Amino acid sequence: MENNELPADVALMWRLRAAPRRGPKPSLTLDDIVAAAIAIADEEGDLAAVSMARVAERLGNSTMALYRHVKSKDDLFVLMSDAALERPEPLPDDVDWRTGLIFWADGVMAAIRKHKWYAKVPISGPPAGPNNLAWFDLALGALRDTGLPEEAKVGVVMGLITYVQGEVRVAFDLAAGFDENPAAFQQYGETLARVVDPRVYPSVAKVIEAGVFAMDTSFEEDSDADFDFGLQLYLDGVAAFIDRVGVKGG
Repeated sequence: MENNELPADVALMWRLRAAPRRGPKPSLTLDDIVAAAIAIADEEGDLAAVSMARVAERLGNSTMALYRHVKSKDDLFVLMSDAALERPEPLPDDVDWRTGLIFWADGVMAAIRKHKWYAKVPISGPPAGPNNLAWFDLALGALRDTGLPEEAKVGVVMGLITYVQGEVRVAFDLAAGFDENPAAFQQYGETLARVVDPRVYPSVAKVIEAGVFAMDTSFEEDSDADFDFGLQLYLDGVAAFIDRVGVKGG
């Protein structure tokens, strides 16, 4: 690749890949292909349901017609992952950095929850598509008055992205397990109590005795509470970092 040439996946997401010069005018667009692929994945709740042949069938075109726009299924997944994450709402006026990042994290979770397959999209690099960059920009903007240097702002946001993405993937996998066998979750504390020897696992035994594993709310409520708890812990760390590194009123 020449120094001035964009990476292929970036050019594709930004619609900067040159269109075919020969042959008849295409009867479908790249946006048509991506929308059809997302619709299939949403209906099945599974990224594995998406194939070039199935997308072509939905669009009433041949598979070869798709390859005029998308070179591979991996390219299609890249496009889907950016398109599914719709542009964020702007930050509310005059919010502090913490409220702004909570708004951001909740928005990302809401966007991803519309697409159960999203957590299965491979992560191969930092955000580079237009929609992902819009979210990245929003989070960086929430830190604008913290006085943090730009490199530190990126570090804070990338850490938050890692937390949110990790929580999404774990939550989706656990939700699938709960749907398959809810009793295993509901009886988890009771099950552990029967096998855990306090002399061997003293700390785990204290947790069980405190009733931490008793499921007295819905799975969704538990998942939301876990997400919020972890988010607040992360932001507490960011607050301490800002106090140490940031410039007040900066």
